[in-house]
Amino acid sequence: MLNIVFLIAGLAFILVGANMLTDGASSIAKRWGLSELVIGLTVVAFGTSAPELVISIVSAINGSAELAIGNVVGSNIFNVLAIIGITAIFAPIKIERSIMTKDIPLVLLSALVLLAMGNAPLLDGASSRILSRVDGIVLLLFFTIFLRHTFSSAKSATPAESQEIERFKTKDMPLWKSILWVAIGLAGLIIGGDQFVNGASGIASGLGVSDAIIGLTIVAAGTSLPELATSITAAVKGKPGIALGNVIGSNIFNIFLVLGCSATIRPLPFGGIGNFDLLVLTGACLLFWIFGWFFKQRTITRAEGIILATCYMAYVAYLVANA
Repeated sequence: MLNIVFLIAGLAFILVGANMLTDGASSIAKRWGLSELVIGLTVVAFGTSAPELVISIVSAINGSAELAIGNVVGSNIFNVLAIIGITAIFAPIKIERSIMTKDIPLVLLSALVLLAMGNAPLLDGASSRILSRVDGIVLLLFFTIFLRHTFSSAKSATPAESQEIERFKTKDMPLWKSILWVAIGLAGLIIGGDQFVNGASGIASGLGVSDAIIGLTIVAAGTSLPELATSITAAVKGKPGIALGNVIGSNIFNIFLVLGCSATIRPLPFGGIGNFDLLVLTGACLLFWIFGWFFKQRTITRAEGIILATCYMAYVAYLVANA
């Protein structure tokens, strides 16, 4: 029971901290002259991935590598199958051609890169399945390329794309308040991350399952709550396309930035995160891209949303049955 309290309290600290950090950092970024478009694509996207970043780094430092990797893999699977699926059930998602040709392929690329790194023993005869510090640095290099792509996209965005991305209205705050919000937000993330990881590991021990299973399910769903809430709210308001920005940004940030930072700090053995999980992630991203291009061109329909959501339920059922 105490571990559940730690888990819930930690998640609350993380979500509140991430929101305060994002508001404060966005206000500071606006003072520096950055546009709402760039802030939305960078600062706000970072804020939605802050829970995964904190939990994975804390897990890496504490030696819970399976929790660190499982959190990212599970969150990305949840993002594509559950969030896109549920959002499309509420309202079909129309996808811009530029997103289909530039952004979603990056989501698929991130999954393929992680799949390749998870199969190092098969590909180059490595002795173990581990995300090394070199792998972490490579992921961070991919992240810098993604940022360069993001800023280029922001400069060349059409008026319609700019209006869609400028859904993130930056709060105007005095400088002292912005800095205070950033400081409190960071404190909330650190305190919450520590409590959340302790609670998750305790629950895993109590249930007799691995950190990998907890990371792929409970932790993954918990850290993806901001994206899910934002996407459903947007769908109800008739703007389901917002879910795309949430999922695309979060998935790329999670693999390239979150795992990049975590593995650079401390090498992460894959442990119980097997090829099945990595292939499900890759398959989910591929299905996302296929549904966007075919059947009803550049639209995720309600029927396709049901398929995606059903795939997620089947995946979780498989994990529980084989725990």
